[in-house]
Amino acid sequence: MNTSSDTAGSRAPRAPRRARGGYAFIAGYVVLLAAFGIVPTVYAIYFAFTNADGAFTGLGNFTAAAADFRFLPAVGHVALYLLFWLVSLVVLVVVLALVLHRLTSQGLSRGLRFLFYIPGALAGAASVMVWLFMLDPTVSPVSFLLRALGFPTFGSVIAPGHLPVLFTLIAFWTGVGGWIVVMYGALNNISTDILEAARIDGAGPWRTALHIQIPLLRKWIVYMVILAFAGGAQLFVEPQLLSQASVGVAGRDYSLNQLSYDLAFQMNNVNGAAAVSVELLIVGLVVATFFVARSGFFDAE
Repeated sequence: MNTSSDTAGSRAPRAPRRARGGYAFIAGYVVLLAAFGIVPTVYAIYFAFTNADGAFTGLGNFTAAAADFRFLPAVGHVALYLLFWLVSLVVLVVVLALVLHRLTSQGLSRGLRFLFYIPGALAGAASVMVWLFMLDPTVSPVSFLLRALGFPTFGSVIAPGHLPVLFTLIAFWTGVGGWIVVMYGALNNISTDILEAARIDGAGPWRTALHIQIPLLRKWIVYMVILAFAGGAQLFVEPQLLSQASVGVAGRDYSLNQLSYDLAFQMNNVNGAAAVSVELLIVGLVVATFFVARSGFFDAE
């Protein structure tokens, strides 16, 4: 009895040491979150509700930004892009992850996952530059395909009506690989007993995916949609570089982030730019809250 109590007493101090180790592990993230997340957000909120003299203006900056003739078109552009982006992301990521999970050859599965993930190694600007090269029929290695589709010039490829689809292709190419890996890992966590029971009951691959695997991926899909929506709503690099490369075909105010940038650095209206940024933040939080509440994201299973 004494020996066991001595042993228990000797183990007791380990918990505080582990706790201190955990705090140290997350300390770097907390510092970066405060420096580049919380502080800039508070700063933007302050500017959004004040004028150039620091006087409180209420919703004045928000109404002024909404009255800008470029605001509603930018909202429409981003909304259409988000529709294409989120639908294609959810459908194709889930389908590709399920296909990879069904492959019997582990070597082929690993090779395909690696190929999917490679484009994600490119930074956003570098990825857009690669696509600008690919979409120009004069230099593209697939120029024959572009011409066969009726796009003989760079201007015809990047016509304003094509931009939501082009931006979706760029975002999908750069961002889908990581999500396929995440979904593949989530599929591997599904109990093999459940899948075996479904097989014994006569469920084929389609029914197993539809009634077992996809429902069990629900929270991962919601997590993906929330992050993809937040990133997509901040569309900036793609239209900004395309605008410069095409001498204004896309426009400097195609997206809300571009409009905010233009207000701040071209019109010296930092308060209006902050108002647009805060509006994007609010929309992102509302959408995230909706998906979390409707999906039972934090419910224990």
